[in-house]
Amino acid sequence: MTLKKLALKGGINRERTRYASEGGWYNGDKIRFRKGMPEKIGGWAQISSTTFQGICRSIFNWVTITGQNFLGVGTNLKFFIENGGAYNDVTPLRATVSLSNPFTTTNGSTTVLVTDANGGFEDEDFVTFSGSDAVGGLTITGEFQIDIVSPTTYNITVSSAASSGATGGGTVSAAYQINTGPAFAIPLTGWGASSWGSGTWGVGQSSVNELRTWNQSNFGEDLVFGPSGGRLYFWDSGASTSLSTRAVEVSSLSGASDVPTVQNILLVSDNRFVFCFGTNEVTLSALNPMHIRWSDQEKVADWTPSEISQAGGLTLSRGTEIVAATQARQELLVWTDTALYSMQYVKLPDVWNANIVGENVSIASQKCVAYANGVAYWMGKGNFYKYDGRSQPLRCDVRRYVFNDFNTLQYPQVFAGSNEAFHEVWWFYCSSSANNIDKYVIYNYLEDTWYFGTLARTAWIGSGLRDNPTAATYDNNLVNHEDGVDDKQTSTASPSAITAFVESAEFDLDDGHRFSFVYKLLPDITFDGSTADNPVATFTLNPLDSSGSGINSPTSEGGSNSGTTTRSATSPVEVYTDQVYTRVRGRQMSIKIESTTTGTTWQVGVPRIDLRPDGRR
Repeated sequence: MTLKKLALKGGINRERTRYASEGGWYNGDKIRFRKGMPEKIGGWAQISSTTFQGICRSIFNWVTITGQNFLGVGTNLKFFIENGGAYNDVTPLRATVSLSNPFTTTNGSTTVLVTDANGGFEDEDFVTFSGSDAVGGLTITGEFQIDIVSPTTYNITVSSAASSGATGGGTVSAAYQINTGPAFAIPLTGWGASSWGSGTWGVGQSSVNELRTWNQSNFGEDLVFGPSGGRLYFWDSGASTSLSTRAVEVSSLSGASDVPTVQNILLVSDNRFVFCFGTNEVTLSALNPMHIRWSDQEKVADWTPSEISQAGGLTLSRGTEIVAATQARQELLVWTDTALYSMQYVKLPDVWNANIVGENVSIASQKCVAYANGVAYWMGKGNFYKYDGRSQPLRCDVRRYVFNDFNTLQYPQVFAGSNEAFHEVWWFYCSSSANNIDKYVIYNYLEDTWYFGTLARTAWIGSGLRDNPTAATYDNNLVNHEDGVDDKQTSTASPSAITAFVESAEFDLDDGHRFSFVYKLLPDITFDGSTADNPVATFTLNPLDSSGSGINSPTSEGGSNSGTTTRSATSPVEVYTDQVYTRVRGRQMSIKIESTTTGTTWQVGVPRIDLRPDGRR
């Protein structure tokens, strides 16, 4: 008998065939590599039993000098401030109008028609009524969501049915929140999908109805934020009733001057300039997608350039639109659709300048950049990149796997986040058959390894100011990652198991020339951190007649206590398992480790197999 060590290289490699990847790992889900060894990732748990409205695409965390730890949560429907597990609605108002007898009821129906000649509302917008008189047996007050009927009418749904059909309500105050936005990127084709006169006459164009994304950054203890394509808003955290007070337009603040009326991206620099990227130029109202403006230093509302003010602006030249921007070390990084710029503070008269530091680089989306360990990492359209003083593609062992199974119409949904405790950058994206995010890919920048898996998330923020990374789910909640070992996304009381596995590439038994008989497996696995009394993982040996052939499925004997199993040699392994009797044969083999039970986590070391030559046939 000969003991063969299965010492495999860390990370997953899908750039070669299974056999050409011998000596490494080929597949996995819900696992990471640490010190070159595969292990199950940590679990996750909801931060609160309450939920928010809409699909969240932006999370921002900051702390006040009094120790208040806030999360800004921007969804396609509203904007919330999370504090202590409660989601406080601070969505700004678009308009407040006085309406005369706006309600029309229908006997026995909970649907009420509202007439507002001012218009401006859109489907799924929110309106709050106050001061109304009874109509049709109903007194209509509170917040409602709009179901648009025409440019001047819409339906709302009330809690109880009207007792008669009538029109009335008296003088009613209607407070409209800012327009909602799409929850998803919707591809548009045909007439009206692009601007008039574009393209070839008689040929329909295509474009994408952009999903609602928010940009947010703290200005000291307060928050400056806004939706892409919308205005700038300000939320004062120091107000006595701040959590019950809506944000206001920056243009309404004292001393406001020439505040941008539209922006695609905003951030506050480390030296306290407020920036807008893709915005209107001073004295103009139209959006210039390549224009950048900044406020006067230390002033959130003063945007008027002058001899004594440091407010200003500039227009980039490479590309057609600014896609993303982030604060880096002593510079701002700005991506257009074709280039990467570095912006640096140079004081008056120019204040800020912009230099090209990367050409012919692509970027997937506004949210696909993560800044970790002094380096910016981002996903492009077909490749991954980094900037550490110079722009360069990342060596990626899973590039073809990721981009060959990618819904390119859903690039706007792609987002990135860092997991600093494990030296990781995560990217979430839609696979080719999905319109919702269902997959992730991870780069471990300390060990230069890649791995991937399946998980549905919509936004992410690292653990800088909280104990855990925080992510948004399609269940309208936030979850803490690396929290426990189970899935507590919907209930902390009833956790679900996280199915995790890692599978090797094919490797030769002996030299692959002869068949080999594998008599037993000596697992090397630890269950440290598990909460189950008897955590279990399953080891599977998949033998092959030859490289590239199908996996044999003989009946085989497995494990000292496992009885008879089928499908190669599959055996449960627990804390006290020292060896597993397998009795399988082949020229090549792969190994798979998997767990499917609650309370279980694991790390694999260097398993060994006991084998002997078994002939050529």
